[in-house]
Formats: sequence, C-alpha cells, structure tokens
Amino acid sequence: MCSFFSLNYSKEVQELWPHWENQGLYIFFLPKYCSEMNPIELEWQHIKKDELAGQMFDDELELAYAVIHGVEVRGQRGNYTTQRLKFNSN
Repeated sequence: MCSFFSLNYSKEVQELWPHWENQGLYIFFLPKYCSEMNPIELEWQHIKKDELAGQMFDDELELAYAVIHGVEVRGQRGNYTTQRLKFNSN
C-alpha cells in the first residue's frame, strides 16, 4: 500500500517515519508547486499548443468557447468523457 500526502519535514515527522514505514506507509515530499506532476497542466499545454495556437479572439467569451471546444476535442482524442459544469455566482 502506498499513500501520498503533504507534510512539513518536522522533527515529529522524522521520529514517526520508521514507524510509518513499518506499517507500509511511504511518504514522498513534493515541491509546493510541481506542474510536471499535475496531469491537468499537460492537458492545458496541449490545448494551448494544439487547439488555440495561432487564433485571435475578439473577447473573453469567444476565448471561453474556444477553450471549451479544445477540452472537448482533447477528450475525444483521448477517448474520455468531458462534462461542463455551471457554478452559481451568488
């Protein structure tokens, strides 16, 4: 079993580390932000490079629709479903 979570590398963590490993828990420390390990970053990179590159948009709404279309295209290419959600802005 392998679990991932974020902890500060404190003295308490150092003391508990061997106990956790004996229980099958291994801790991997990641930088505060690691875009290479965030799958959505790779998707955004492809959307920008493959779906939006070279286009000009008259306003934010046109850009938003192009991004939505890009997400849908990426989903079709990757054979996974996409779903739009509407958030209330109360």
